[in-house]
Amino acid sequence: MVSGDKLVKLLVKLGYEIVRRKGSHITLEKDTEIGRHRITIPYHKEIAKGTLNDILRKVSLWNGIPKEKLVEELTKI
Repeated sequence: MVSGDKLVKLLVKLGYEIVRRKGSHITLEKDTEIGRHRITIPYHKEIAKGTLNDILRKVSLWNGIPKEKLVEELTKI
């Protein structure tokens, strides 16, 4: 189980900044080599598997980090 809090901590560790919070969602941004990446995270106790997979896939693409490495880092938090 991965919570929104855990995922936000990982993204902040990767250099993302929280730019907005509306309801139960948090938007983060980061300047990457291929441009500015903006992503919205559901700030729930448990993030659905499909949603988590999609978020990690996008973060992986924008940052050039293998998704497996992101999952590994997430388990350490």
